[in-house]
Amino acid sequence: MQRIVLVTGASRGIGAETARVLGARGDHVVVNYREKRKRAEVIVADIAAAGGSASVAGADITDPDSARALIESTAGEFGRLDVLVLNASGGLERDAAPEYAMRLNRDAQTRLARLALEHLPAGGRIVFVTSHQAHFSATRPVPNRYEPIAASKRAGEDALREMIPEFDSRGIGFTVVSGDMIDGTIIVRLLERRDPDAVTARREHGSLPTVEEFATAVADATTAATAPGHTVYVGGRDFALPAAENGW
Repeated sequence: MQRIVLVTGASRGIGAETARVLGARGDHVVVNYREKRKRAEVIVADIAAAGGSASVAGADITDPDSARALIESTAGEFGRLDVLVLNASGGLERDAAPEYAMRLNRDAQTRLARLALEHLPAGGRIVFVTSHQAHFSATRPVPNRYEPIAASKRAGEDALREMIPEFDSRGIGFTVVSGDMIDGTIIVRLLERRDPDAVTARREHGSLPTVEEFATAVADATTAATAPGHTVYVGGRDFALPAAENGW
C-alpha cells in the first residue's frame, strides 16, 4: 500500500529534496508550504515527472486552526496519514517577532505531532529534522544570532522526546535527524552574511553535507527500524565522538 507522507516546509531546500526522494521511492508526498504555492507546485510537478505522486497543502503551522486543517484535510482526502516529517523551521527572518522561533520550532512541532496521533496507524512514523547547532547547543558554542533558533529547536526536540511514551504506546516510531550546517540551504546563506566566521569554522572540519545527502538521511529515517527517539547524525563528527555509536 502506498504510504501517505506529509512533509512540512517542503516548498524549498531540505524539505523539497526530501519530498522528491520520498516520491521517487513510491510514497504519495503531501508538500506543505506557507506562502510559496508556486514553488510547492514545482516540487509536485518534479515528482510527477519522475513517475511519482504528490499534492500541495498550504498551511501556516504556527496557527492552531491552520495546523489542524492541514492534518485533517490530509487524512480526510487520503483516508490516513502514515508519516509526518517535521521539517519546517525558522526564526532568522529579518521581520520575525522575538517569540516566533519558539512558536514555530517548539510549539508548532508538538501541536502537529499531537494532531497527527489521531490519524497515524500503528507502524506510522514521526521524524523531526534539526541541526547539530541546536541538538548540541547545551555543550557546544552556537553561531552568533543563531541562539534563538538553536534554543527553540532544542526545546522542540525535548518536548517531542517527552511524548515518546505516548508514541510508543500507539506503535508510532519517532526519529530525530540532526545535521551539521547543510551546504546550499538558506540558513547557511544567512549565516554567511551575519556570522561568516561560524560557517568558515565548520568548513575547516571538512566538506559540509549537501542538501541531497541530508534529505536522503531524512527519507531513510521514515523506514529504518530504530529504537524510539533514535538520533541519526549527518556530518560534523567533531561535535560529539561518543555519538558515533548512535547513528554516525
